[in-house]
Amino acid sequence: MSEDLLRMEGIEKHFPGVHALQQCRLSLAPGEVLALVGENGAGKSTLMKIATGVYQKDEGTIRVHGREVEIPNTRAAQLLGISMIHQELNLMPDLTIAQNIFIGREPRRGIKLWVDERKLNEQAQRLLDEMNLPLDPRTRVSELTVAKQQMVEIAKALSFQSQVLIMDEPTAALTNAEIEELFRIIQRLKSKGVGIVYISHRMEELKRISDRITVMRDGRYIDTVPTASTTIDQIIAMMVGRELYVSPQQASAHSDTTPPAKVLEVSNLTRGNAVKDVSFHLAKGEILGFAGLMGAGRTEVARAIFGADPIDAGDIRIHGSAVTIRGPHDAVKHGIGYLSEDRKRYGLMVEMDVKTNIAVASYRSVRRRLFGWMQDGRIGQHAQHYVEALQIKTPTIHQPVKFLSGGNQQKVVIGKWLLRDCDILIFDEPTRGIDVGAKTEIYKLLDDLAAQGKSIIMISSELPEILRMSHRIMVMCEGRITGELTQQEATQEAIMRFATMRIS
Repeated sequence: MSEDLLRMEGIEKHFPGVHALQQCRLSLAPGEVLALVGENGAGKSTLMKIATGVYQKDEGTIRVHGREVEIPNTRAAQLLGISMIHQELNLMPDLTIAQNIFIGREPRRGIKLWVDERKLNEQAQRLLDEMNLPLDPRTRVSELTVAKQQMVEIAKALSFQSQVLIMDEPTAALTNAEIEELFRIIQRLKSKGVGIVYISHRMEELKRISDRITVMRDGRYIDTVPTASTTIDQIIAMMVGRELYVSPQQASAHSDTTPPAKVLEVSNLTRGNAVKDVSFHLAKGEILGFAGLMGAGRTEVARAIFGADPIDAGDIRIHGSAVTIRGPHDAVKHGIGYLSEDRKRYGLMVEMDVKTNIAVASYRSVRRRLFGWMQDGRIGQHAQHYVEALQIKTPTIHQPVKFLSGGNQQKVVIGKWLLRDCDILIFDEPTRGIDVGAKTEIYKLLDDLAAQGKSIIMISSELPEILRMSHRIMVMCEGRITGELTQQEATQEAIMRFATMRIS
């Protein structure tokens, strides 16, 4: 094998009170896609931030093209040909593609006071042509899809003559067609000898796109294995170091001859072109899956039921009684909790602590009758109860939520609605952006909630997740429900057939 592009050995990193990395190592060859996997908190991001100069190692060696180097800052990493494309893109929407790619490095004319726009666009066009990207460098980034913006980020990284490209969850916000486009770009980069470190929680993607897989756990290097000869179960076992929960796939609440009570009934729900004449029901103790392609209208249905968006027509009945939901406060009053797909934006106050986030929807129940003062002791007791019940990994209930992992943040949101004693819980993409170990904990939690009689609507873009968890599945396409499948009828093929069934 040719000399490694990047080799990291014996890497140690300490933060106050935390031994973040212990004797970690990684190697990347030219033209290779190396998957880097591990649960949230395993140390993946810390190791990559050391490679890109965001953090400095405490011990260990880094070699680039066989030469030992120090990487004191991000500029030094770029000069060494190492670039990282973060999950949250760092582009300026009001600038053009060319301006974003070469910002701070623009070609100048005259006495260097003015940017040479013609040369700038020519340089960007050459770069886009090399990547076979049919983009006009004069296009504003705000006009691009997320996938196209990601391609611009890749072009920007390659403009530094990068030979090592680190991609952090690159497909998290992409459609299937956009993922295929990204994979084609990756294959072209491989053919040019670029080495790619690919961080993702999506095991099926890793099996398809990577050559080797490096596994980390609890800040330690575990192993590097060839992708082709390693099963997903073997990878997961190395990642978590413990037995994972497997859903029993039994609709126990619905197995007897008595049909379960209908907790929620939605009839002819309509909102513009996003939601068109949607009708369905949710039973007590049921997990009802909502499947469909991006833009099918699943989130719009959830937001309409929760009162986050106004509806044009339709009826909602809870426990058989018609209700009017004009806003989220009405929905919560009727026992509906909504866990948004964007938990940081709509579900959490990330700068505030665990205690406050769990209690925020239930403050009326913890106020003193006299003067309306909050009973801080009771709030703390409730928060501690749900931290223990949901096994939220936090050093204290006073820890700011922004310091928790994605899976534990999701559990805090669940705790908020459980304290509010909601009977109907809508989970929109409940495991997006969280690792495989945390996913299984969320799955077990959903099954436990259903067994306790809670009724759950689960929206997910991951078909294995929908098939694993749902008692029934509603499939949407272009704002309409196009199919309903029982657990016995549901297959990936059946779901995709309904998900692409356009109704005029």
